[in-house]
Amino acid sequence: MKQFLKNWTLPVAIALGSALYLVFAYVPQLSGAASVLGPFCESILPLSVFATLFVTFSKVDFHLMRLCRWHGAVITLQLLGTGLLVWLTLSVSEAGAGDDVKWMLESILICVIAPCATAAPVVTAKLGGDITQMTTFTLISSLAMAVVIPAVFPLLEPSHGATFLSAFLVILRKMAVVLVLPLALGFCVRHWVPPVRRYIESHADLGFYSWAFSLSITAGVTLRNILQSPSGWQTLVLIALLTLLTSVCQYALGHIIGRHYGVQVCTVQGMFQKNTALAIWVAWLYLSPLSSVGAGCYVLWQNMINSYELWMHRRNGA
Repeated sequence: MKQFLKNWTLPVAIALGSALYLVFAYVPQLSGAASVLGPFCESILPLSVFATLFVTFSKVDFHLMRLCRWHGAVITLQLLGTGLLVWLTLSVSEAGAGDDVKWMLESILICVIAPCATAAPVVTAKLGGDITQMTTFTLISSLAMAVVIPAVFPLLEPSHGATFLSAFLVILRKMAVVLVLPLALGFCVRHWVPPVRRYIESHADLGFYSWAFSLSITAGVTLRNILQSPSGWQTLVLIALLTLLTSVCQYALGHIIGRHYGVQVCTVQGMFQKNTALAIWVAWLYLSPLSSVGAGCYVLWQNMINSYELWMHRRNGA
């Protein structure tokens, strides 16, 4: 049983989070507990993202970190995709195409603009990739999107009575707390708090399981947003299919870039594996709740593919 849970951590985390939500949402005797646990889980979601990043960055030897050409290629494609989707979203809004179309585009956007997953270095290491290159990219991606997301979201969902600059600064401050502060603390632990560093290094999968914990929460939040969505099932199905297409396209682009630079494991994870917990959090706060469903669906597709990759890697005895 223990080995099964270790091999299939990601699907188990999704199933557990979904099942717990259904139990607390539909068992009348648990309604009181649900009214307390629901807001609590939402409040600790950014904390779990913070913890996963902190663990990842605490294990980084910053002296070995180097920029690679594939880092620029992946970030460039991500920014181009973001720009295209922002333009399309603004265009359909001006044309009066309807909220459903806008929500679908925002759902795809959040799956493209999200930074690289904090567990990507762990998965990369499990697949035989270069963990140092991957960790460097996770850092670059997190810092880049900490600026890009606050710059983009006020354009899509203008805050009432707030200027673009004020909205930008509000989102930037919250993003910095979740993404930049763990980097600073991880650097401090790495260089000046050896006991904590040794503890984290001795538990190689700590970041992976921290990410799985975030995944359980995001699964429950996504299921709630789907079941409470004001939109019809047709829109929800379309969002699910579009995010599946988005995940496949980003996975394929990662392979193409990887073949060119000879680092397929890294480029695939960098292009395709997204910090979906963060994506759901920022989408729920700053876009429409329905757009966070897109990131929730991406959780499913992304982790199905990653679980298959890890299974194939174990089966081949690599």
